[in-house]
Amino acid sequence: MTMGTDPAATAVAVVEMACKGRFTEIERLFAPPLRALVDAEALRAAWTSVIGKRGPVAAIGEPVSEPARAGLVGVSVPVACERGELAVVVAVDHDGMLNDLRLAAATAPWAPPPYADPTRFDEHDVTVGDGPLAVTGTVSLPRGPGPRAGVVLLSGGGPFDRDATSGANKPLKDLAWGLAGRGVAVVRFDKVTHTHSGRVADTAGFTMADEYVPHAVAAVRLLQRQPGVDPARVFVLGHSMGGKAAPRVAAAEASVAGLVIMAGDTQPMHQAAVRVVRYLAALDPGPAMEAAVEAFTRQAAMVASPGLSPSTPAEALLFGWSAEYWLDLRGYDPVATAAALDKPMFILQGGRDYQVTVADDLSGWEAGLAHRPDVTIRVYDADDHLFFPGAGPSTPAEYEPPQHVDPAVVADIVEWLTPGSPPVR
Repeated sequence: MTMGTDPAATAVAVVEMACKGRFTEIERLFAPPLRALVDAEALRAAWTSVIGKRGPVAAIGEPVSEPARAGLVGVSVPVACERGELAVVVAVDHDGMLNDLRLAAATAPWAPPPYADPTRFDEHDVTVGDGPLAVTGTVSLPRGPGPRAGVVLLSGGGPFDRDATSGANKPLKDLAWGLAGRGVAVVRFDKVTHTHSGRVADTAGFTMADEYVPHAVAAVRLLQRQPGVDPARVFVLGHSMGGKAAPRVAAAEASVAGLVIMAGDTQPMHQAAVRVVRYLAALDPGPAMEAAVEAFTRQAAMVASPGLSPSTPAEALLFGWSAEYWLDLRGYDPVATAAALDKPMFILQGGRDYQVTVADDLSGWEAGLAHRPDVTIRVYDADDHLFFPGAGPSTPAEYEPPQHVDPAVVADIVEWLTPGSPPVR
């Protein structure tokens, strides 16, 4: 089946096919990386679940297109249902194939968190890195004289933009504005996998180190050159996989003053993926989730196999990531890397996080670092993976409504980076 190369028309056609239950035809439009994650039955289950909550589709709105990342066009199609709205969000390549497909709640524009005061800082765009893989970032520079501490923000796994945008939410922008309003200089940047997805896909042997370290080191050095920033007090703050990668960045750049690790995972990722999909299957049992658990378990076994080699096809592995990527991850121990650093660390964990957990991941940091007087470990009992406060078991749907990073988290990071600074209000 050929949809042509008009991304907006492709996106609308996908919605129309979903409304008619033609999920096998949609699956034929999946590019290989997406096909490795989702099949027609999983899509049917997701669509049925979403429509079941909102009622039958009443109208399909006008698609909105914008460049998603190199070689892709992102299209959001609003869908009005009897009891609410949603958006079908796709990323379409030049061949008209789908590289991403998400069912998202209709989103309102991001609004600053109550603790952000944009009158206290200025922002300007910068280029992070050089050569064909350079990316764009934003520096948030507090007004007034320095010298002041600075922090480089690293987002989690996936092709995130500089704000770690997820629907209506921008957790890294929350952090940047919250910190900059209280005297901490911040730089955040689009990930290389966001800006140069096509080039990265064509790069043999691309690893997690390649995904994070070069741009993070470049950002540290860039922030050290900003007016009023104390070059001896530039820290790295990583969230999720960015937290896992943060010790690697500090090992590569000796001038990093210390680390803030938010929901940094220590459990091997292939094991964590199976744990998470089983958790999600328990929340929404059925044949599609059973199939997903079976597929993840099979792919995780391939990742863990002694026979994993660069010749193992990515389609047989979790998330469609290459064997080289997984071999690098298997060989990287974030706790041991952190333990070898003579740098202070602040490790934060959400108590309700089901992706990176107290039992499976924070326990690793505690075992390797709790004896260090320069390491602070803190659990925020009400917070989920994005450090959004809530109650009850955490679910993916919890991430959809507009919300902000816990103000207590921002306050504690400010205090840790700049001891004795005025409290966050």
